[in-house]
Amino acid sequence: MFYLNTDNAAIMFQKTLRRNTYVDKSQLIGHLNKRIGTDNCFVCITRPRRFGKTINANMLGAYYTRNQDNHEMFKNLAIAKDPSYNKHLNQHNVIQIDFSKTPDECNSYTEYINYIKNMLISDIEELFNIHKSPRISISDFLTSSSQSFIFIFDEWDFCFNESFMSENDKKHFLKFLKGLLKDRPYTDLVYMTGVLPIAKYSSGSELNMFNEYNFMYSSVYDNYFGFNEDEVKKLCRDNPSVCYEDLQMWYDGYFLEGGHHLFNPHSVCCALENGICQNYWTKTGPMNEIAYCIEQNADEVREDIVKMVSGIPVQVKLYGYSAAEQSMSTRNEILSAMVVYGFLSYHDGQLKIPDYELMEKYEAVLSRQSMGEIKKITDRSKEMLNATLDCNAEKVAEILEEVHDSEIPFIKYNDENSLSCVITLCYLYARELYYMKREFASGKGYCDYIFFPKRTGMPAIILELKTGHSAKEALAQIKAKNYIKQAKEYKEIVLVGINYDKEKHHTCLIEKHYNT
Repeated sequence: MFYLNTDNAAIMFQKTLRRNTYVDKSQLIGHLNKRIGTDNCFVCITRPRRFGKTINANMLGAYYTRNQDNHEMFKNLAIAKDPSYNKHLNQHNVIQIDFSKTPDECNSYTEYINYIKNMLISDIEELFNIHKSPRISISDFLTSSSQSFIFIFDEWDFCFNESFMSENDKKHFLKFLKGLLKDRPYTDLVYMTGVLPIAKYSSGSELNMFNEYNFMYSSVYDNYFGFNEDEVKKLCRDNPSVCYEDLQMWYDGYFLEGGHHLFNPHSVCCALENGICQNYWTKTGPMNEIAYCIEQNADEVREDIVKMVSGIPVQVKLYGYSAAEQSMSTRNEILSAMVVYGFLSYHDGQLKIPDYELMEKYEAVLSRQSMGEIKKITDRSKEMLNATLDCNAEKVAEILEEVHDSEIPFIKYNDENSLSCVITLCYLYARELYYMKREFASGKGYCDYIFFPKRTGMPAIILELKTGHSAKEALAQIKAKNYIKQAKEYKEIVLVGINYDKEKHHTCLIEKHYNT
């Protein structure tokens, strides 16, 4: 058996349960049980990769598939307390397909879809002892079995990103799913997952029977994909190899309904298992997707990214995907795609870079050749850091002056955010050696930056910006507001005061402070 009533899901879910970092998401089953056998049985949940879609699919397969006894597997999970638990436990025919599994040699859509069809037909013939006539469709063949089925489809949209798929092939695949599922008496429940929403591909009625729950707006199933704060704190208590605060900095940046925080589950698990925080999620896929998204709209989207790298949220109303806009040629389309992929977080009309893990990738993107004038500035960021550490205030002012004269439209020096963007670009290299924290001084003036070194023996850096005052006043504010205490554990601190005014442009003063 390949897809029908196999024990593959149970085997895989049992392996997941053995992990020290497993988080119980089994209450998802209770929500789906209410839909079984109703006309509201079509559920499509889209989430970024490695956010728990496959684990949940295997959990559902292990729970629903008949001719198995998985009570021991579920008896200690939350679903065991649900009133519907025993009614549906291992009571259903389940057709479970991972659409990312392809034949060893697959060079066309025909080979891909025939591989799936042939295995499904083989399963039905073997289990129900019936034979498919070449003249009837698979849906009619399933109907002739006089059985009902739960369908669990993982990565339904996988083939849309394959090079062998033409536009006509994509339409054919949608029609295949429609013919298999829509208005069929044997369909008890369809649970389908993917990365990109159905609306990205389907403008007509092919899959309009689905209730779609995406990463941008739909909160119904939010708690079952990703880890919330309480879940991560519990994991830290059970696996004290990494502290909660480190996990929070590296992997916390998405949001649940009500503003509750959501962590990247894959990265949290990897960090706890390996005992160190580093890039995990961004290594599991082609992160050039980030650069591709940005490069599709040179001006507006690049400005948005520079602001977000600077720690400035972008206010925007996103409308999500529509089938009429697949070219990613508009700002709204590009930013919506980046949210769906998990590259940005979107909450209360604000876009942000979710966490430190992704921030590192965005910093690298800003140094790509395709970024034009931005790259010219970031190329000098190592020189900027060295000048700062050498207390070469004249060189710092000179580099800032060159940025002022650049042809980047959003650097206008007319507000706090513009100055923050300048500092972000000029000190981009510093992020390899420092954790940069942007602060606001009681809502007054412009912005402070504190650079905390990643390596021992390096000085911290505290930077204050002013406009229309003086670099001397900027230094004085660092001392007067006692920013130094925030870096008191470092023996040496470099204090940087920068001022900009329309007549003298940039001036800079740098001092060293030593904690005793």
